[in-house]
Order: sequence, then C-alpha cells, then structure tokens
Amino acid sequence: MSTVTGILLIAGALLALAGSVGLLTMRTFYERVHPPTMGATLGAALVIAACIVHFSGTQGRLVLHHILIGLFLLVTTPVTFMMLVRAALYRDAAEGQDHLATRVEPEMTIPKAVMPDSIRHPPRSGDSARSQMDCGSSPQ
Repeated sequence: MSTVTGILLIAGALLALAGSVGLLTMRTFYERVHPPTMGATLGAALVIAACIVHFSGTQGRLVLHHILIGLFLLVTTPVTFMMLVRAALYRDAAEGQDHLATRVEPEMTIPKAVMPDSIRHPPRSGDSARSQMDCGSSPQ
C-alpha cells in the first residue's frame, strides 16, 4: 500500500510542479492561466487518490470522504479559471486592448461542398429566404 501511495503522491506533485513551471514560462495572462489550472486539478486528483489508498489501508475499511474534497476542487477550479479569464477580457475591452485579436489566424474558407449557399450567403433584407434555400439556386 505504501508504494502505491508514494507513487500517486509523487505523480500528483509532479503534475502540480508542471503547472507551476507552465505559469512561469508563459508570457501573457491568457497563456499563464491554463497550465496551473490543469496541473492543480490533475495533481489534486492523484493526491486525493493517494489519501484514499493510504487511509483505507491503515483503517482497514474503505475511506471515501476524500472524494468530497476532490469534487469540490473539480467544480471550483474550472469555474475560477473562467471567472479570471472573463474578468481579464472585460478589463482589456475597457482599456481598449485586444490581445486576442492579434493571435487569431486569417479567416479560413470553407469548401462549397461543406457549407450550403443558404448559409454562405445569408438572405438580404429584401430577399426571400425561401428562394435562396431551394436546391441548386445561388444568391442574386
């Protein structure tokens, strides 16, 4: 039991460390927020699994109340991630900065076979939507 517990603890600690290193190596806030979130969630899951194995072995019965801690972390970490990113986006928009626009790839074109004409060329205000949705018709 102690070997399994040790392996789980070390793996969890290494994942948390990887998230911390990701935090230090990324340049922008939007890049920095992702690695610690993933490292903390996965690392905590392995540490909780180690706790369950250890305490189940020492007490002679299955100990599952550590799962509540895991569920709490599983729910709150992504929510915190989203709240931080939305607050940063709101702040950037209020300051007139758009860090995400500089990273967007050029507009991709979708082949005609994939996207029908009715979607590619939406009806104009005076056109009938029904006339453009007929098979084989093209917008005028």
